[in-house]
Amino acid sequence: MAEAQNIPAGSTTAGAIAVAAESTVATRMSAPPSFDVADFPVPTGREEEWRFTPLARLKGLHDGTAVADGTMKAQIDAPDVVTIESVERGDARIGKAGTPVDRIAAQAFSSFAKATVVTVPKEAVLTEPVRVTLHGEGGTTFGHTVFDVQAFAEAVIVIDHTGDGVRAANVDFLVGDGAKLTVVSVQDWDDSAVHVSQHNALIGRDATFKSVVVTFGGDLVRLHPRVSYAGPGGEAELFGLYFTDAGQHQEHRLLVQHDAPHCKSNVVYKGALQGQDAHAVWIGDVLIEKTAEGTDTYEMNRNLVLTDGARVDSVPNLEIETGEIVGAGHASATGRFDDEQLFYLQARGIPADEARRLVVRGFFAELVQQIGVADIEERLLARIETELQASV
Repeated sequence: MAEAQNIPAGSTTAGAIAVAAESTVATRMSAPPSFDVADFPVPTGREEEWRFTPLARLKGLHDGTAVADGTMKAQIDAPDVVTIESVERGDARIGKAGTPVDRIAAQAFSSFAKATVVTVPKEAVLTEPVRVTLHGEGGTTFGHTVFDVQAFAEAVIVIDHTGDGVRAANVDFLVGDGAKLTVVSVQDWDDSAVHVSQHNALIGRDATFKSVVVTFGGDLVRLHPRVSYAGPGGEAELFGLYFTDAGQHQEHRLLVQHDAPHCKSNVVYKGALQGQDAHAVWIGDVLIEKTAEGTDTYEMNRNLVLTDGARVDSVPNLEIETGEIVGAGHASATGRFDDEQLFYLQARGIPADEARRLVVRGFFAELVQQIGVADIEERLLARIETELQASV
């Protein structure tokens, strides 16, 4: 099952309108963005943005019955030049990167006690990553974190989620003009955890933002990365890797909003699924507004189904409001092992089980290499190997 669409350089306005009309799912949510929970009705599951999500497994995050009664152990390790603050809700940096687009994100914004702001000062070039470790110790928690990477600074940020509990949060990335930011978000929760989070990135003029999202654990994980541009020349790369086991629901909903001229984006998400009722959802929305002339964008999702009983919903959407673009396209593919690859390996004396493992390792290798943090790469490769031992 595959779907692909490419719009070459020099596309006409008429062609752009046709592509927008083909989108079966609008890139905008059913309710306007808002910081107020009351502006969002309680979802029923019939709304476009909720139709794939098992609401009963959200533990009350979606309907207001969840109470902040949990504990989240947080630790931030950063170079000395980085400042870490605990601030009140009125701080001007909170919400600057983006506004909540669904009820859970608005609930998280309304429910946190204090927000954490991590600042990388102007022109600082970090030689070590900023490491944020969040370990759930049960119950429900809400949070809001802002990473402010100022002009011409360079940083790598690793956010590591482990433990148990129910977590709803908003995470903002402010990428200053000319800055370079790489973010690695790892969801390695216990099997019973629930995690829902909106990630907002605002990319400055000629700035570079790279996001690597890795999801393994949790009963239900629903992440919503969103990117917009504060000036021309910005570049965004969004990579994702997920391994969905029996009974798990892992959902990644992306929006790249091209609202400034001469910007670029590239999205590549890959997933593997195994076990009964393993369910992965990937929604990739790209919106090119009238003001975004010279845009160059592409998005791709690939899924490898390892066993019977697993399900994938993959929906790429491309909406274009100007014909003056460099290029735009999207693709989605879901399937089982490539028989030709397996035959090639087995013909060279590699046993069938090991051949399958090699295929899966190769499938993920491209994205693991994007992380750029050696210990995280080694840990994820070991986790992938553990997952493969269970099924392949």
